[in-house]
Order: sequence, then structure tokens, then C-alpha cells
Amino acid sequence: MNEKTEELRDIFTSVTDGEETVTESQEDTRGSLEKDERTVEERLENVIAQMRERYGFETPLSEAELQTVARRYYERDDDDEIAADLEVDPQNVFEARCALHLVDEGDADEIDLVAIRERDEADATLAEEYDVDPETIRRYRLVAAAKAESRAANDRYRDEFDSLLADSELASKMASDVRKDGLEDATEGMETDVSF
Repeated sequence: MNEKTEELRDIFTSVTDGEETVTESQEDTRGSLEKDERTVEERLENVIAQMRERYGFETPLSEAELQTVARRYYERDDDDEIAADLEVDPQNVFEARCALHLVDEGDADEIDLVAIRERDEADATLAEEYDVDPETIRRYRLVAAAKAESRAANDRYRDEFDSLLADSELASKMASDVRKDGLEDATEGMETDVSF
């Protein structure tokens, strides 16, 4: 042993109360993340309650109806279909979707939502400028506000809805399509007329 190694050994033994070796017993432990035992309905109810508490949105729809709106949105039903089943006005369904951040590109018809959101003019003034009716401008503003709220929350609630309600069949189809496209790109230009 050289002098430096001996010094380090002496420091080690003095720090460890004279023990020559230090070993820690290892345990077979499982991860610290616990499985969520709540049902999808309970988790969905919890997400909606969190959103209601955080944003304080008002809606004539009950908690159960809000859950139905979320579920049916992921089933690709439109506002009219959902409203008919709930026996409410389609506008109430649309406003509930916006409050739950459940909006998509079809709700905005390729309009610049940032410009709409940042403008202070009355709905009628913007409606004339964009050549639409004031109700459409009001809808655009609701969509713009919903997207801004969702973005400010890092799409947290939308991600929660996705994990609870997204169609797994659709997800697996999309994954299959991605794999298929990747394989096509990889084999592009290769001869495939092979006989055995």
C-alpha cells in the first residue's frame, strides 16, 4: 500500500468507527408509486371537481352530466347528440366542454384564436370584421380562453381526461399506423419481388 492509500484507509476507519468494511443490507422493495384503486368514474369526478375548484366555472349541468359530456366527447359525439341525450341546450354542452378544456381544431374553423382573445372590441364589431355572426365570435372567444387556460396548466387536465377516457383501440391503431409508416420508409426502394 502506498502512503496515500494508507491515509485514505485510516480516514475511512476513523469515520466508520474502526470497521474495516461497510455494507448496507438490501431489501427487495417495490416501487413507491401506489396503484390508484379508484374507479374511472371516481377519478373522472375528481378531475372535474379540481377544475371546478380551480376555475370556478358556472354551468347548469350537474356533476354527472359533466362526466357524460367528457365521456361522450371522447366517443366522438357532437354537442347536439350529447345535448339531445341529456335533454339540455347544445350551447350548455359546448360551454361545459370549454370549461373542461375539451376543445379541438374543429371548434375554431382555422381562425387566429390569439388575435380574437386579445381584441377588446365588442362581439358585433369583430363579427362584422370576420364576416360571421356575433354568436360565432363568442364561441371563438370561449375556445380561445379554454385553450389558453389549458396551456397555462400545461394541459394537465386534458392529459388526465386522455388517460381516463381516450379510446385504447384508437391509440393502438395510431401506433400501428406509425410502425407501418416507419417500415414503409425503411424499405422504400428495396426489391421485394423475391421467389424462394
